[in-house]
Amino acid sequence: MLFLIPKEIQRDETRVAASPDTVKKLVQQGHQVLVQSQAGLAAGWTDEAYSLAGASIAADTTTLYAAKGIILKIAAPDTHEIDQYAAGSVLIAQLHIYRFQHLPQLAARQIDTYALELIPRITRGQSMDVLSSQANIAGYRAVLLAAQYFPRFMPMFMTAAGSVKPARVLILGAGVAGLQAIATAKRLGAIVEVFDVRPATREQVESLGAKFIEVALTPEEQAAFAHTGGYAKEMSADYQARQQALIAQQAALADIIITTALIPGKPAPDLISADTVAAMRHGSVIVDLAAGLGANGGGNCPLSHPQDVVRTDNGVIIVGQANLPALMPADASAMFARNVLTFLGLLLNADGHYAPQLDDDIVKATLVTHAQSVYFAAAQAAPALQSHTQNNNKEVEESACQA
Repeated sequence: MLFLIPKEIQRDETRVAASPDTVKKLVQQGHQVLVQSQAGLAAGWTDEAYSLAGASIAADTTTLYAAKGIILKIAAPDTHEIDQYAAGSVLIAQLHIYRFQHLPQLAARQIDTYALELIPRITRGQSMDVLSSQANIAGYRAVLLAAQYFPRFMPMFMTAAGSVKPARVLILGAGVAGLQAIATAKRLGAIVEVFDVRPATREQVESLGAKFIEVALTPEEQAAFAHTGGYAKEMSADYQARQQALIAQQAALADIIITTALIPGKPAPDLISADTVAAMRHGSVIVDLAAGLGANGGGNCPLSHPQDVVRTDNGVIIVGQANLPALMPADASAMFARNVLTFLGLLLNADGHYAPQLDDDIVKATLVTHAQSVYFAAAQAAPALQSHTQNNNKEVEESACQA
């Protein structure tokens, strides 16, 4: 098979979907790999490194997409990219499927498309789970970013010049990113408190040395959670009002807040209101991992701006950064590439030919266009694919809620 590795075109995207290490493994398996020039440069991998791994280098996308192959990407393509793909190619990428509008265009070009964010969170899928690998990086980097903007120390210091109190960090969401943020903030010596709508996360939070804070649940809410498998879900208006009051109370005491909450298919929930920000101390920092994904372009805080730093009138610093893995492109790319290499094992047969196992649960969950049909949107799917689509939607809700 021919594998095609393009350079990502988004302004803030520094990652690449294949590393020299995974390219070498593909070549050893008898595949051809064509890498666009400078595709991995931001991650620290030169064209020479890919050449030494056995890849050929394409000067531009015209050369790269001249023949059909399996395209490995980080981010979803735009219409211009799709128009360049050879008919019958295969696309593997993170599509941000609920916001991606070009599935019909891909289907029309007879392109099999796999949305990696739809890999279900089952034991067998862990080694392919790009959401988890990238969320780990996001949680780690979020704390370092907060420390960069925070005007005081994170740990407690006892010095001849006096004592310094440790910073208080509030983390909203105890999924993969949140748990890594807890561990990182604790390593830096902060006092950490964590809020999550899922009572089942308490044990994980406390095992990392953080304090779990929660809204008291009514018997009806407790019963509802018993049927969610412990995953996040959208809560009632009454619960949200109690949640806002609790978060506002804790935010007023916090030096740093890191927000990680997302609801698949819906705007990111508004957790830190403008009034809550107004009550925070001068010099406090909010790192909003959902920036740009909330209503009106905000995030978990409506005042956040994607890829921007906002300083409020009362001196609160709001860092809007929804693509933190791109700030650590070397490790982020290496982990993503290994996830993809494992995933390819479900799509290639013993002879190395493209032959997806269409009855495999992971393949069914991720395949969104095939044979000129769109699988993901029920309204566009053929009748025979309706059950596939419904299961697919359920699986992505379960997986994405923890990222």
